[in-house]
Amino acid sequence: MGSLSTYWHLADLGRPPTDYEIATSRLLYHVGRGFEVDVPLADWYRRHQAGSALRCDDWERFHDPRQTTYAAYVAGRAASEEALDGGAPPALAADWVRVLAQLLPPALYLFHGLQMVSAYVGQMAPSGRLTIAAALQAADEMRAVERLARRTAALRSAEPGLGRDGKSRWQTDPAWQPARRLIETMLVTYDWGEAFAAANLCAKPALDAFFWQQLRELAQHRGDALLGATFASLAEDAAWHRAWSEALVAVAFQADAANRDTLAEWVAKWNRPVHEAVRALGRLAGPAGAAEAAIEQASAWQRRLEVGR
Repeated sequence: MGSLSTYWHLADLGRPPTDYEIATSRLLYHVGRGFEVDVPLADWYRRHQAGSALRCDDWERFHDPRQTTYAAYVAGRAASEEALDGGAPPALAADWVRVLAQLLPPALYLFHGLQMVSAYVGQMAPSGRLTIAAALQAADEMRAVERLARRTAALRSAEPGLGRDGKSRWQTDPAWQPARRLIETMLVTYDWGEAFAAANLCAKPALDAFFWQQLRELAQHRGDALLGATFASLAEDAAWHRAWSEALVAVAFQADAANRDTLAEWVAKWNRPVHEAVRALGRLAGPAGAAEAAIEQASAWQRRLEVGR
């Protein structure tokens, strides 16, 4: 386990530190100390990290409830990927293929946008533990992008040209413009706390519920078991994203009573464009109620966290 001096910052535990504690504790030197060299980037961190409206005197209180390390993450995701590989796409009805053509190719840009927001939250987070959780979440979003791309390519074997218009749909299709606006606005939200709230407390819960649950159920109903299994696996990733977000909110509430109002204000602000985006995508999915069910699921989770109304 090493000498006490190696883990001096964990000496007060009264027990040997876990692998998670060793790998994630006190990783960011600049937090509380500043940068050794006064470069222009330092002012960015002063304004958007230390100066965030989300306050805590020590974000090291945060613990990922699953205690995810890089090694554990890689092992878990490798098992998930292996379980999905090898299945052949089933023969699908033409009308279901048309639904997928409208949803899957543009969704590559949606989830890549969520990956970039997650990466920014990780970059700016004031704790190594938060940085690791957000960075691995960003990897999960890229996993979603890859799985959506692979499924689109598989569908193209039966429907030549399917997905070639994904970029143009993302940029011009009226049903996708609320989602594009949402992502682009999040990408210029620089306060790390607000960026976290926009993505993890508002956008992801609703969008994850829409894609990984509502569309999964629709896929299974339409006989698309492979897509259903893929979305079920991605739903497991999203459940972890919500779990560590809950842990962060709990730390924030304990640290400063003002954080309750701050998070509630951010959630109210971002719910509006999120709900607009989900409702617009719901019109592409077909059955009435899918979008509203996803929105209600996300809203119920927010209310349980006491950040939503």
